[in-house]
Amino acid sequence: MRLTSTMSSRSKPTSWASAAACFLLLGSQPVSAIPLDPTSTTSIISAVDTVAAGLVGWYNGNQTGQTPGLLPGPYYWWEAGGMWWSLVDYWYYTGDTQYNAITSQAIQFQRGADNDFMTANQTKDEGNDDQSFWGFAAMEAAELNFPAPPSGSPSWLALAQGVFNIQATRWDTSSCAGGLKWQIFPFNAGYNYKNGISNGCFFNMASRLYRYTGNQTYADWAVKMYDWCTDVGLVSPSYQVFDGTDDTENCTSLNHDQWTYNAGVFLYGAAMMWNMTSDPVWKTRVDGFVAGLPVFFKNDVMYEVECEPNNNCNNDQQSFKAYLTRWMAATTLLAPWTYDTIMNTYLIPSAQAAAAQCDGGTSGTVCGMHWTNGATYDGMYGPGEQMAALQVMGALLINGKKAPYTANTGGTSKGDPTAGTGSGTSLTNLKGIQTISSGDRAGAGVLTAVILLAFVGMGVWSAF
Repeated sequence: MRLTSTMSSRSKPTSWASAAACFLLLGSQPVSAIPLDPTSTTSIISAVDTVAAGLVGWYNGNQTGQTPGLLPGPYYWWEAGGMWWSLVDYWYYTGDTQYNAITSQAIQFQRGADNDFMTANQTKDEGNDDQSFWGFAAMEAAELNFPAPPSGSPSWLALAQGVFNIQATRWDTSSCAGGLKWQIFPFNAGYNYKNGISNGCFFNMASRLYRYTGNQTYADWAVKMYDWCTDVGLVSPSYQVFDGTDDTENCTSLNHDQWTYNAGVFLYGAAMMWNMTSDPVWKTRVDGFVAGLPVFFKNDVMYEVECEPNNNCNNDQQSFKAYLTRWMAATTLLAPWTYDTIMNTYLIPSAQAAAAQCDGGTSGTVCGMHWTNGATYDGMYGPGEQMAALQVMGALLINGKKAPYTANTGGTSKGDPTAGTGSGTSLTNLKGIQTISSGDRAGAGVLTAVILLAFVGMGVWSAF
């Protein structure tokens, strides 16, 4: 998936040009920007609508001869999952249904034979974090009661369960006493890296499935993963979340880089656990992660601290702020005491700054990345920038929205506890595939051929 600052970054191949052409002619853009009044619902919806149209403009997978769900190069499969997740949120925030059909088609098309997003056209270089972002699109759809997929298709909840089920089988005790590897297959670079985002995604998904279904097995896994992350130091005593650790050294050393989405994935998982249990331990953790957010803000405006100051954020990193903003906003519904700090201190100033930075391209509304630049357009553009702007402006509509549904509070998506436990794609089935270069890579972790062993002793699955 996204390659961190200590791994290799990517550059744009020439094939991206046709997708970008509809946005640019950057040398002579008008000064415009997107108007945003954070006190006006009408203004916010108008702004989010403009940004969403710009995001969808990057997509051609619904056209003849194209592959549903995918963004054009150089944007990788995982980021497309983030895009559909963001468009589910767009519908939730605004009530606008115009993108629902392509969103549903995209998620279902990429679900894979076993309904776990081990997708045939991606599996050889897919990782745990890549897979999780598609799982998050499905989980978000389940929690928000996004319109159900066509009859005969797996439910949104079942798809999320499929991701969880297959990843639980990858719990790796061969080093570091547990955790998930970044890469799934040993022929991919990063196979010996156990990183914050892959393990954080599993914790996040387990906590959300626990809250939705009430099944204690998910809670057990959430606690197990969180405890492991603190034991090896991926989550520090002061609630910093670090990039990763090398399992060839038994996770005794850490890469201390901090990324926005790593903080967000743990914040939201902790909020889910507190909302479900009212355990003061989880409240302390929510408060700790909120207290750790200032590293990602400059004058109360969000920025990617590891790459924005040096202007070296790659295509993947350009989208990370989208996920932190969404998880921060949703946390205010689950842990309401966080609202004032999250919204008034951080998200409103960031949304205003993001809107001012959406002043590029011939339209004067293409969004840049450096929100701290204000209205001085930074010349950057892409689906990541659009997603981040969509999420931070949309977050201003969170007040008054319903918290994510559960099976007991009106959630309509019905699960499949066996999803993801079919024959699947094994390492044996991938023999003969050439080693993938780091420039072609999307992801994380290790796939086993044996299914369900990780669930031995972990409890009985419910009907969800």
